[in-house]
Amino acid sequence: MGRRIIVLLISHLLQKTCGITLAFISVFTVVFSADCETAYTENIPKSKISNKSRNSQKTGILAANTLNFAPIFKQLGVEGSIIIYDASNKKLYEHNSSRNSKPFIPGSTFKIFNTLVALETGVIRDEVTVLTWDGINKNNGGLEVAAWNRDTNLRQAFKDSTIWFYQVLARKIGRDRMNKFINQVGYGNRQIGMQDRIDKFWLEGPLQTTARQQIEFLQKVDSEKLPFSQRSLKLLKDIMIVEQTPNYTLRGKTGWVTSQNPHLGWFVGYLEQNDRVYFFATNIDMPSPKVAKYRVEITRRSLKQLGLLEAANPYPQ
Repeated sequence: MGRRIIVLLISHLLQKTCGITLAFISVFTVVFSADCETAYTENIPKSKISNKSRNSQKTGILAANTLNFAPIFKQLGVEGSIIIYDASNKKLYEHNSSRNSKPFIPGSTFKIFNTLVALETGVIRDEVTVLTWDGINKNNGGLEVAAWNRDTNLRQAFKDSTIWFYQVLARKIGRDRMNKFINQVGYGNRQIGMQDRIDKFWLEGPLQTTARQQIEFLQKVDSEKLPFSQRSLKLLKDIMIVEQTPNYTLRGKTGWVTSQNPHLGWFVGYLEQNDRVYFFATNIDMPSPKVAKYRVEITRRSLKQLGLLEAANPYPQ
């Protein structure tokens, strides 16, 4: 009630001084919530706001105002952040805003970019082309990953996050071509180091990106506003599918950075549901391997809090 009175007073003063009405103010609604959570709309035409949001605005409160992702992190005992962007409604939801603006090594989330460059340059022909394993057992931060110890193709390597496969691709691409695409796209801090870093710059640095930058890049992938052919982008989008039902499609890529302590975990991607697109980037500290599963779990719980995913019916009649 207090907020409503303040808004009415401001509107009255504006009418007196400038002739500006309350309707003008209502187009620019900003809502803040506690515990580093925010949900807001900016400069959104009324035609772009859902019926649910319109009804909520009549009372001066957005439906998203009650969202709070902090309990999800607390319940799982995880330190980290998440950012979700509802592109259709231009609404942003996040936990730990300062961390979402902090640069981190992208780890295997860079496989999204690496896939595009490899396909575009012809370093690999398609998603079923196989590269031969060198016979040396591979590990991730000292943990052996059995799925990496075999011949594999691009589609499977993306799913298994096979590091050696993408290191081979990067070496074949070379620093000059990789650097050209990094700068054209404006990926992260655009730093890949010299030639001797070509197969590790996304694993150990100097390449870094923020969660917000991950969202910006994913939007370009979805809209295909990138210097890559439609063929390369379509193949990537197909490879990125994590889960698909009659009601939604979830695309994403995990990342596990072992070159720092504690290890860093990522899960980035986007959800298509109800003719809308929701981009997300989750970033967590991983002091032990058993925490790795929470990258996806936190994301799914947060999306469900937005009323997504659980509405799906994987068994249509």
